[in-house]
Amino acid sequence: MKHPYLTEDHSIFRSALRKFLLKEAYPYYDDWEKNRMVPRVFWTKMGEQGFLCPDIDEEYGGSGVDWGFSVIINEELERVGSGLIGIGLHNDIVVPYISEYGSDEQKKKWLPACTSGKMITAIAMTEPGTGSDLAGIKTTAKLEGDHYIVNGQKTFITNGIQGDLVIVACKTDTTISPSHKGISLIAIERGAPGFSRGRKLDKVGLHCQDTAELIFEDCKVPKGNLIGDEGKGFHYLMNKLQQERLVVAIAAQTASEEMFSLTMDYVKNRQAFGKNISQFQNTQFKMAEMATDIEMGRAFLDGLISEHMDGKDVVTKVSMAKYKLTEMARHIATECMQLHGGYGYMEEYQIARRYRDIPVASIYAGTNEIMKVIIAKNLGL
Repeated sequence: MKHPYLTEDHSIFRSALRKFLLKEAYPYYDDWEKNRMVPRVFWTKMGEQGFLCPDIDEEYGGSGVDWGFSVIINEELERVGSGLIGIGLHNDIVVPYISEYGSDEQKKKWLPACTSGKMITAIAMTEPGTGSDLAGIKTTAKLEGDHYIVNGQKTFITNGIQGDLVIVACKTDTTISPSHKGISLIAIERGAPGFSRGRKLDKVGLHCQDTAELIFEDCKVPKGNLIGDEGKGFHYLMNKLQQERLVVAIAAQTASEEMFSLTMDYVKNRQAFGKNISQFQNTQFKMAEMATDIEMGRAFLDGLISEHMDGKDVVTKVSMAKYKLTEMARHIATECMQLHGGYGYMEEYQIARRYRDIPVASIYAGTNEIMKVIIAKNLGL
């Protein structure tokens, strides 16, 4: 399917990226899963080829292109495996905070390393007792002279182990009401005094994507690492969550397309009772239902991406896409595993990995229940 927002330049870019991934990712992905880590050398190779942060201005090492190139990167990485979601987070979720809200000094200091792959980024919002209720975070940052002193703990942090620069949501004012007005974003670099990593978390799926606990104990951070203005962190987060949730929706749609393709190949070749299982009516109906859901999902998503690239406020539609497409992907994972029979439960078949990786998409970047709350609120309910 030709996406309406893509041009010939995008197609050339996709071809180059696929060629790169066929050489540098597909042959090694199973090993990365076993080792529970995507090696840093893959990040630097991505950077060398211009596949990191392509929308960043050329003066900082990017290509200054439109967001359609980032969509392609997210789609092609998802085709390799969901465990590469940390790269999309770096490109399209974390780095935009620096490129849009960072000072000239911060951009010059950090962005070239982000586009080259020498610096891996993360964003730390979730805490052990605080998930979707962002205003309820407990991590604090107290200004003392030229430094902030940060105390608190974060969990479920994507790129938490390998992250060199972590944008941390913290309370710089614990007395203000409403409490979300006291939230600020502070960039904390690897090696900062008082900054340590906790456990590398052992997840059901996304095995090669490193997820960790982060600990800040009287962590000393230069005042110049404040992103934007103090007290505007919640506002910045709300502005960027639209793109974060859209990235999740893109991954879910792509995963659904991949699982369907895998299953189509399987049912056409697997025989039972003397014929291919694709010839059974139950199989045909299941495949027809999934194909319909996928086509409808893609049409909605492509229109949404176009609107987002045009700078439109599509928070309601993004919430719909994030909710509906992740639920669709979870349903398709279950149906495709069932159609694979016993082989679908074997690790040597890719559908087993997909089945493990998909469910968390309905949880992170705001649970699907929160998506429904947003949709209902924006409907005027």
